[in-house]
Amino acid sequence: MDLIIDLIFSQYQLFLLVMVRTSGIFIFSPFFSSQNIPNIMKIGLSFSTALIITSILPVPANINNEVLILFIIKELMVGIIIGFISYGFFSAFYVMGQIVDMKIGFGMANVIDPQNRTQVPLMGNFYYILSFLLLLSINGHHFIISALVDSYKFLPIGELKYTEDIVNILVNTLSKSFEIGFKLSTPIVAIIFLTDLVLGIISKTIPQMNVFVVGMPLKVLIGLLIILISMPIFFTAVNGIFDLMINDIYKFIKT
Repeated sequence: MDLIIDLIFSQYQLFLLVMVRTSGIFIFSPFFSSQNIPNIMKIGLSFSTALIITSILPVPANINNEVLILFIIKELMVGIIIGFISYGFFSAFYVMGQIVDMKIGFGMANVIDPQNRTQVPLMGNFYYILSFLLLLSINGHHFIISALVDSYKFLPIGELKYTEDIVNILVNTLSKSFEIGFKLSTPIVAIIFLTDLVLGIISKTIPQMNVFVVGMPLKVLIGLLIILISMPIFFTAVNGIFDLMINDIYKFIKT
């Protein structure tokens, strides 16, 4: 305990800056920002992680108060950007779920996301939770912490420069989230489109048949069946998305 106190007081500026970067990541990253985790645990995890990282970093020269405030802002931005990149890729599952919901008839059925306290698509929430559990199963949260530690090798404290490359990375993250969401939903959308086409032909062939009454439950059934069949492909796609996420995080810290 005395060693911890001595470390904090002897390197309080370094510890503060590391704590700020760590907290920035934990604010936005998918796992650590979850509302299901008590705030006291988040603070404790940020504190312990910052303490471990501080013990392995070189001691910087004394920093005056004016420079310290600037460094705090920079370190917070580094953490927020890393967390934003990781959360941006997870937003692709909400995009995918929203498209699937509209096609199979769940467009009006939203649920409350306890993490963001907002209404989200039913299937979007399903895919998000599924990918979240898959992230934990492959220790994806460890990769985020590893990226945090490695960020000090490529992006030392106070070295963040606001360049066009950083803006491009953030814009590309958003565009990729929409692109991935559209691509993942394409097979289901295509099959539901064919179902609508068949129902349209049936309605012309058999005018007495109420296609709306038959079509709605049929599209839900076919949609859920396709979702079940496509699960192995979805798991493979999620692993690829995690790789893209880690690559973009390292691309940022190496800029």
